[in-house]
Amino acid sequence: MALVNFRDVQSRFPKKHAGDIAILNMKISVLLVALFSFAGCANLVSGLTSKMADDLAYTILNSDDLETVREGVPAYLLLIDSFLHSDPENENLLLAASSLNGSYSIFADEERAKLLTAKSFSYALKAACIASERLCNFRSLEFQKFRRITDDLRMDDLPVAYAVGVAWTGWIQANSGDWNAIAELAKVRYLMERIILLDEGWENGGPHLYMGGLETIFPAAMGGHPEKGREHFEKALVLSGGKYLMTKVVYAEQYARLVFDKEIHDRLLNEVVSADPVAEGMTLTNRIAQERARELLATSDDYF
Repeated sequence: MALVNFRDVQSRFPKKHAGDIAILNMKISVLLVALFSFAGCANLVSGLTSKMADDLAYTILNSDDLETVREGVPAYLLLIDSFLHSDPENENLLLAASSLNGSYSIFADEERAKLLTAKSFSYALKAACIASERLCNFRSLEFQKFRRITDDLRMDDLPVAYAVGVAWTGWIQANSGDWNAIAELAKVRYLMERIILLDEGWENGGPHLYMGGLETIFPAAMGGHPEKGREHFEKALVLSGGKYLMTKVVYAEQYARLVFDKEIHDRLLNEVVSADPVAEGMTLTNRIAQERARELLATSDDYF
């Protein structure tokens, strides 16, 4: 999830990961053989590449080695791009590519983060257009038309709508100095509100986490809603069972620092540092959260 301000997620792999990498390389080899052997079987190739993308995302999200991910992911960004070159209308591949580019932006510097989040957003929008004709170009619609389309979203639309919301938020944050990007906040906020109505527990309370972040980009004096943001963060914590540690980091960095509440800030971050980061589908993000929590705690006394 590319929400917090992470400017301030294969040539060398640790031995402990040798088995996982060997399996992944075997999958790549099998996939390439399939591409050459069944070049005319578009459905088969599409299924294989989508499975590869899903397996890759699973492996990355459950990794506990930040350096391996940091060094290895760029190669797979290129790999997924190559799949999309051959199968540009594959919705699942587009969603995987959007997620991977957005997640990797947390390791990038400011300028590269802008490129990665823009790419992530573009892939998500294209996937949405493929999934439903009414979602084509809905980002550019005037607000009332955008609201009508968003109000009409149903459960079947949830995966692609959430992907768009996540990528949109990441893009806005990477371009927070651009008022044209900030002007789109109302739309992505409205989209997330609709997603909450459809399923607030989606992705371990992710919609509430993102809404919390959106409400705390600005202080109250500049149009922000810090206390609404706090309510969303608290709800996200409940829905994830406290296992998704990034929620507490975002809560501390974007709410507690915004309202200058050192007690909440330090309590949340100390809980993150002392927690067990291993959790299905969350391990990598939890490791990143712990790294960021230590950085924030180190500057707490100076900030407050």
